[in-house]
Amino acid sequence: MIDRKQRIALACAGLAFFSVNTVAEVQTATLEKATLNIDTDTNDFTISALHDSGFQVTYLTDDNGTPYANLPSMALPEPALTDVTNKKANDVELVETATTLILKLNNIAAHVDKATHAISYSINGKIVAKEQGGLSISSNGVSLSFALDEDEKLYGGGQRVLGMNRRGNTMPLYNKAHYGYTTSSNQMYFGLSAVMSSKHYSVLFDNTASGQLDIGSSTPDELLFTAQGGRASYIMVLGESLADTVQSTVAVTGKQPLPPRWLLGNFASRFGYKSQDEVTSVVDAFNTQDIPVDAVVLDLYWFGKDIQGHMGNLNWDSETFPEPEKMISELRNQDVKTVLITEPFILTTSRQWESAVANNALAQNDNGMPYTFDFYFGNTGLVDVFNEAGQDWFWQYYEKLAAQGVAGWWGDLGEPEVHPDDIQHTWSNAGLGNKTVSGAEVHNGYGHQWAKTVYNNLTELQPDTRPFILMRSGFLGSQRYGMVPWTGDVSRSWGGFKPQVELALQMSVFGMAYTHSDLGGFAGGEIFDAELYTRWLQFGTFSPVFRPHAQDNIAPEPIFHADPVKSIARKFIQLRYDMLPYNYSLAFENALYGTPLMRPLAMKYGESDWFENTESYLWGDALLVSPVTSPNQVAWSTALPEGVWFDFFSDTRYQGEQTVDYPLTQDNFPVWVKAGSLMPMTKGLSRTEQFDTRKIEMHYWHDNSVNSSSYTYYEDDGKNPASVEKGLYTKLHVRSSVDENAALTLTLDSEGSYIGMPKQRNITYVIHGLRDKPQSVSIDGNSVPVTWDDKGKTLSLAFSCDYQQSVEVLIM
Repeated sequence: MIDRKQRIALACAGLAFFSVNTVAEVQTATLEKATLNIDTDTNDFTISALHDSGFQVTYLTDDNGTPYANLPSMALPEPALTDVTNKKANDVELVETATTLILKLNNIAAHVDKATHAISYSINGKIVAKEQGGLSISSNGVSLSFALDEDEKLYGGGQRVLGMNRRGNTMPLYNKAHYGYTTSSNQMYFGLSAVMSSKHYSVLFDNTASGQLDIGSSTPDELLFTAQGGRASYIMVLGESLADTVQSTVAVTGKQPLPPRWLLGNFASRFGYKSQDEVTSVVDAFNTQDIPVDAVVLDLYWFGKDIQGHMGNLNWDSETFPEPEKMISELRNQDVKTVLITEPFILTTSRQWESAVANNALAQNDNGMPYTFDFYFGNTGLVDVFNEAGQDWFWQYYEKLAAQGVAGWWGDLGEPEVHPDDIQHTWSNAGLGNKTVSGAEVHNGYGHQWAKTVYNNLTELQPDTRPFILMRSGFLGSQRYGMVPWTGDVSRSWGGFKPQVELALQMSVFGMAYTHSDLGGFAGGEIFDAELYTRWLQFGTFSPVFRPHAQDNIAPEPIFHADPVKSIARKFIQLRYDMLPYNYSLAFENALYGTPLMRPLAMKYGESDWFENTESYLWGDALLVSPVTSPNQVAWSTALPEGVWFDFFSDTRYQGEQTVDYPLTQDNFPVWVKAGSLMPMTKGLSRTEQFDTRKIEMHYWHDNSVNSSSYTYYEDDGKNPASVEKGLYTKLHVRSSVDENAALTLTLDSEGSYIGMPKQRNITYVIHGLRDKPQSVSIDGNSVPVTWDDKGKTLSLAFSCDYQQSVEVLIM
């Protein structure tokens, strides 16, 4: 074994060619804490243990042995690198054999071939991933190559419409708007330079440059990332299962902070509200028509009365919004939040152009002057979000708007929509000195850096507030800056609706768990399609964010439509609010463990059967959702996994492992509850602020085939940004068990606390799936009255319990 910190010389084994780059023997190796430093006669590189389930590989010299200046990591949170340097000596182990250096971390390991320096990776002693060409740095740029097994399937590439298994596709690594996309798209707003394998590993290419991802397309057995330049580094994450790989990948890149509870409410949004009077009248209409709403989103008309010519004003249009602070205050008094759009483009005709130039806030050309170019909105410059001067200048406008009461932030066009390859950014604190970086090198990191700037400044300005940051473009790890992505300017058509499950799932497994769509569709459409609109909103009820948004030639808000559209929308929006305790618990699970809210079925059921499924998804563990994405259907086929399932709307029982033709009406669609599931719910909210933690309905779907089950409900004050970090929350543990006499026992326990937590709760159990009224029901041994719905076959019983009181309900 090689001793820690011992520098060793290894015998020469000659040169070999390995896929795309020349490889060479390992000459020396040094282990310092959790980082293995390896020198060869060409590439020098490091392998660092990350978290508990991954490795980071970074090349320090190019293929000719010349030192290489790496850009900073964007995929990794800064504490991750500190974690590497602070790991204790016994966290990792280095083992040497005659042919291999093995860096071990828990049950995973990186194996370095001494003769070729190629790396393979194992979990529990089994090799699951192998470099084919590995990293390479040449005059052509940076590349990364891995071998693929014949039967391997892969998620990856982020927002694309290509099917869940992305193998066999080549795609640009260049975030770019795709206006009006439908059922096929190879390049969209938010790509990811990463893949996740059915063999339970993920590869994250930590490079923000313009490039390409080839997943076994050009060469069937090769995964190949290429980039014009940029960072020469990747991250390997290994898991025991797909679910474990998802959680571990998010743990490495950084978990999403817990959002404000109002994110889970209904948003009033369109392109766009043109005046203060229009905003207030829209909210009034939601109120009078008894449709819940929590936020209103203002598109670009807040700073100019026309679409073109005003971008970069960054201040209210005083003619159309004469009293914005009054408007915001009146909305806030109704528990309605105000969200504003901003863009990083500063038009030369805008009010702030001269200020931006004077403060060196803009990206530059080769002569050190602001780089200007034409695009749809006018002649413009671009804020340099990498530069401290640009960040500080941009932030002053956010700070003023925050002082006026703006509660949420919408960053649009952040790919950036137009970003010349030769534009120059000054990346402060990147260790580059006076050297600039080109747009081509950092293009895919622009939105990420913008979100980081907004998030970090907001948390400093408003330390007691959870930021809401809606953005359409970013990079691996953007979730740790609270980013809430959406899927861009989707066609207002059935073709636009159909890929939304795929898009959300592909992003969610890599940490972007709040990826959602403009409900109802955004682009085009000359005639209102009532069925499309209602089906899309029904899907949105079980999505991370409920935000109808569209070009305003057809109203996206339900208040402007007649019945039955309005009544159906009202029903499902109310259901969204009724599900707030369940949905907020999903947000808690994501913040604690990185588990997505929308989950591929393969995360819980047989991966070989469900890995490629785009027709259905899990909304948490309890619900299986199958959106109706075609018109004029009388039934919708849904494949059910093993177990027993109940129709969420009718409680009809179905046996799993079959395809069911679900009978459709205009106000239902296939939502299934797994037998044994528990769901906390509430009633009658019109705002999320009205949620009363003292009152919970706990629904349970009973079936004798389920001997036991459990559920954890998470709760805090919905606002404290330190809830997760400081443990300021409570957990209600509910467990079910069925004995040999078919008696059902439900036990309730709690742990943890937070300021303002109720001292007593009023809990109502609603039991579904019973065939007959029980003979007896008792709480802690005492018989209690119950309500039996003979038509719906549901049992309801209410009780009160004190803080951390255990309660046992026995139903016989």
